[in-house]
Amino acid sequence: MPDPHPSIGRDDRRTVRRLLTVGALTMLLPACGIGGADDGADDADGRGPSPETGSAEDAPFEITEHGTYDSPWALEFLPDSGRMLVTTRTGEMLLREPDGSEEVHVSGVPDDIVVDGQGGLGDVIVGPDFEDDGVVYLSWVTAGGGGTGAVVGRASLSQEDDSARLDDLEVIWEQRPKTDGSGHFAHRMTISPDGEHLFVTSGDRQELDPAQDLDSGLGKTMRLTPDGDPAPGNPFADHEDVSADVAEEIWSYGHRNALGIAFAPDGRLWSSEMGPAGGDELNLLEEGGNYGWPEASDGSHYGGEEIPDHTDDDGFVAPQVSWTPSISPGSLMIYQGDAFDGWSGDAFLGALSGKALVRVELDGTEAVEQQIWDMGARIRDVAEAPDGSIWLIEDGDQARLLQLTPPG
Repeated sequence: MPDPHPSIGRDDRRTVRRLLTVGALTMLLPACGIGGADDGADDADGRGPSPETGSAEDAPFEITEHGTYDSPWALEFLPDSGRMLVTTRTGEMLLREPDGSEEVHVSGVPDDIVVDGQGGLGDVIVGPDFEDDGVVYLSWVTAGGGGTGAVVGRASLSQEDDSARLDDLEVIWEQRPKTDGSGHFAHRMTISPDGEHLFVTSGDRQELDPAQDLDSGLGKTMRLTPDGDPAPGNPFADHEDVSADVAEEIWSYGHRNALGIAFAPDGRLWSSEMGPAGGDELNLLEEGGNYGWPEASDGSHYGGEEIPDHTDDDGFVAPQVSWTPSISPGSLMIYQGDAFDGWSGDAFLGALSGKALVRVELDGTEAVEQQIWDMGARIRDVAEAPDGSIWLIEDGDQARLLQLTPPG
């Protein structure tokens, strides 16, 4: 595959990635098996020097708790009011004032949500014209012929003083094919800065090989219109060796379970991805890029079987950062505020098995610095508030909602 960034050699990018690989993170990673809500990847031996690590007590932020939730999955701030939406895997959506002074259950959520394993109600994001039309997008898992799969719906959020509801909910995208099992749905979403495209991550459903099959919608990143149609100009729409119409949706492939996707201020698209035992990834997404799964990974299969590492000539796009042992990245936010000096444009990942908040400094196409703060709990999602504060939601029952602000 031609290198889309010829000014940065693949040797240089791999050197950066190895320098950022976690080598001594086991002190932050208690043993953690596969959980019900995510894959919670196992630990593996690390390679290379560690990034800067520390505890939350030593971090350059103050932490304020704002209540607890059971099985939360996503946070999203509304640009018109500063209110926030919270989804739970078990099928609830809540609208709250950030300080908790008011909170209401949102009615009209889907009635066909399958809550099983990693499945349930998932992501929620505001549409590109939310302040005019109130449109939000949400993802969830549903059942059908062949098993289960993720879907994306679009609805209008109506807000009253003491109530909120979703109106005119319609399914605009379905993960194809549906399969047995209850893992690796992915179904994170983001809107392009110009408002023209909706990107959706589609996990490999623990089937592995379909991630390399352009006739399958599993193990892919999808680029759609805001209406859910395949976006014009997608790289495989007219591919001579592809017959299934799902190929019209594909932007990139060879992914395992991408649980984070976000645009940087410079317009580049990034995703965070759970590897197997080790080999978690932060990827710069390229049009038509093949990211290697399951043919290449810096991790190993859970049973111990080795997977070829990424190499300079394997034809796959290597991750910009990989983590071995695993941190299990469950989310990705790229900061665009100015409340924290020097952090604008940096990536923030919530680590599940790593029980940490991870910051990766981005410089164009390069990842140049990394910090990991031990938060003492699994971090499910990370979001930026309109005032530039950073919010985290923990995973599991009685998961805390946390606000991070600059010290003093």
